[in-house]
Amino acid sequence: MMWGDYGMGWSGGWGVFGMIHMVLWWVLIIVLIVVLLKWIGRRTGGAAGRPEEDSAMRILREMYARGEITKEVFEQKKRDLGT
Repeated sequence: MMWGDYGMGWSGGWGVFGMIHMVLWWVLIIVLIVVLLKWIGRRTGGAAGRPEEDSAMRILREMYARGEITKEVFEQKKRDLGT
């Protein structure tokens, strides 16, 4: 007598390997979503896609605007950054 399980046994046809396969499938989906979000962030100019030089230049401009450095120092450091 099969009792309505159609011969799949107690695991419903999945077993241990099926469970591992299912977990790996969800991990793959989550990784793909994270990669897609990072890619979209870079294309839209998000913080993840900006190089460090942009933040260094921003800090340099702020220092110049506050009067902490002279124009000559600003120009020299700007050349040092390669912009």
